[in-house]
Amino acid sequence: MGIASCSGFEKIRKSSDVNQKLTKANEYYEKKDYGHANILYKELMPIMKSTRNYEALFYKYSYTYYYMKDYVMASYYFKDFVEYFPTSANAEECEFMSAVCLFKFAPKYSLDQSNTVKAADALRNYILKYPSSTRVEEARKYINESQEKLERKQADAAKLYYNIGQYQAAMVTYKAIMRNFPETKNADEYLYMIMRAMYKYARMSVQDKQEERYASALSAYRELKDTYPGSKYLPEAEKIYTETDNNIKKLRNEHK
Repeated sequence: MGIASCSGFEKIRKSSDVNQKLTKANEYYEKKDYGHANILYKELMPIMKSTRNYEALFYKYSYTYYYMKDYVMASYYFKDFVEYFPTSANAEECEFMSAVCLFKFAPKYSLDQSNTVKAADALRNYILKYPSSTRVEEARKYINESQEKLERKQADAAKLYYNIGQYQAAMVTYKAIMRNFPETKNADEYLYMIMRAMYKYARMSVQDKQEERYASALSAYRELKDTYPGSKYLPEAEKIYTETDNNIKKLRNEHK
């Protein structure tokens, strides 16, 4: 059965009857046999350029890559479709799909996130271009997921700095996360970690720098307490606050 099927496909592939080849490619596509459809569409693309069937062929060819989970190629052809058929009824959909493919190709948060950044930018551009589209809500969902991945990656970097004793780098990175992701749900955690990092950084500092750096830790505590009075991190932060305040008092007494 497999050999006969393969031999039948090869016969279609070698056929010089373009219409028959297109018909069979569409049949494969409808049966969700995207691998065979893709091969035939690929061979038909240069032959059918500028014909009335080219737009539909291009559209389905792009989707064969998507369904085969080859998101790099799918994104490329969806984008190419929009450039070739900017007034097509499918142009908006293909622009959206090009961005979605970038999102789907992006690796897990711990790896390089260049494609996540590209996907988020492409999705934002899509929303700007088609603000009334029914796909805007879905585009926003993908943007939010992209932002969460990027935030998580930066948060892991900050945590690593803290764990290896690079407290100044940890503090700088946590502050950068709060600037880059102002809508974050983890702001109280980041403020708490800034306070902890500043406290430990102050303890490691030369005596002349300690009071100033302890004061920065107290400032982070006040911001945490004032902005997030119900934060689960406050009890631990209060302990650090007390230790920090005591250390400042000791330093001042030593300088009397």
